[in-house]
Amino acid sequence: MDKSKRPLIKSKRSFRRRLPPIQSGDRIDYRNMSLISRFISEQGKILSRRVNRLTLKQQRLITSAIKQARILSLLPFLNNEKQFERTESTTRTASFRTKNK
Repeated sequence: MDKSKRPLIKSKRSFRRRLPPIQSGDRIDYRNMSLISRFISEQGKILSRRVNRLTLKQQRLITSAIKQARILSLLPFLNNEKQFERTESTTRTASFRTKNK
């Protein structure tokens, strides 16, 4: 077969490989807040294994470390700052209305 008539074949490794999120030197521990905070969403939820690109064993260790940090009050159970801002603004307007009456 002539080279000019061959169909274009894509290489199997066309995607760019990313570095693993946990290097071999990192210790998965409830005190390692810089590591744990990478695996929590803005709402305070634990991200899934697919999103984190972790192995099953690493995900289990991360989950237990996050739960232990929450129990020891190193991490909040929920990060709902927006909800508190909303309730504060409604109470301010309610108190403002009662003062003016």
